[in-house]
Amino acid sequence: MTSHTYALAELGWKPFFSTQLETDEYAALTPVRVIAVHRNSIQVAGQGIDMLIPPYVDADGHDESPSTVGDWLLFDRTRLRPHRRLERMSLFKRRAAGTGRAIQLIAANVDTLFIVSSCNQDFNVARLERYLALARETQVTPVVVLTKADLSEAPQNYAHAAAKLLPGLVVEVLDARHPESAAGLLPWCGMGDTVALVGSSGVGKSTLINTLTGDDIATRDIRADDAKGRHTTTARSFHRLQAGGWLLDTPGMRELRLTDVDAGIADVFADIVELAQECRFGDCSHETEPGCAVQAALGGGTLDAERLKRWRKLMAENAYNAATLAQRRATERAFSRMGKRAQELKHRRREE
Repeated sequence: MTSHTYALAELGWKPFFSTQLETDEYAALTPVRVIAVHRNSIQVAGQGIDMLIPPYVDADGHDESPSTVGDWLLFDRTRLRPHRRLERMSLFKRRAAGTGRAIQLIAANVDTLFIVSSCNQDFNVARLERYLALARETQVTPVVVLTKADLSEAPQNYAHAAAKLLPGLVVEVLDARHPESAAGLLPWCGMGDTVALVGSSGVGKSTLINTLTGDDIATRDIRADDAKGRHTTTARSFHRLQAGGWLLDTPGMRELRLTDVDAGIADVFADIVELAQECRFGDCSHETEPGCAVQAALGGGTLDAERLKRWRKLMAENAYNAATLAQRRATERAFSRMGKRAQELKHRRREE
């Protein structure tokens, strides 16, 4: 335990958390916030506390719920262990990489999500829509941050394309190297605010962190052939913002696998959802059915075919990732049997 002191409000403590405390817990326990997660320990900070402690376990010695960066725990100073985890205000999660079904927790209790892209070849509407769906599902305020404005002849074109993705979406265009250019982000970076930072590698996230925090985080040059920088950040971590808040950096996630974000996708693609409700049939697949409002909008030029394609892709991906392992295996077995029957039929016909 160190002598460094953080006031709870400084760490992002809000009435949402204080109302969860029982009367007898006020005197016996101390709220602390998780600022880093390691293999066998977590680092927490609070009033007079900045230390590594064991992960939270239940009465049977099991990890009830893995802690993630941003969590609030009630810390027992006598036993030097977490007593319980408070309910989360927001939680970012995704299906972990690979073929398994494990869910990876990304960050908890975030107020604002800075979705970072750049005014060059890295700008990708489909990727922005994924992050927006993630933000809307968790009810976290999204802000699109477009970097490298100084390297583009028409940065306003990128800003216009991003702003069209969601009504009222805030889009900030800046040169991440200069504080005066990044000043437009300060309203979300004040005392007690928690901001998460996401975006693919090479869009200037580390440079932006340097500017907002005053820290010197190593960056690497951009490769001229594809305008993408090499990956710099390797772990989620908290950074203190000069404006008083906290910034949570995440490694560049080139493959964001959406899971259980139906409401978020519906928000981002509200125009298509509203059209689908006007279709003649409730189970319309929006392909060739008569009275399909979606196809009518496509034919009338009021709906972009590429946007519809991206919506279909995200809906299919979300449904696939949210399916249970048993359902997925059953589907795979059914397709396997179907393939074998097709091969057997093919061989029989050849023999005939």
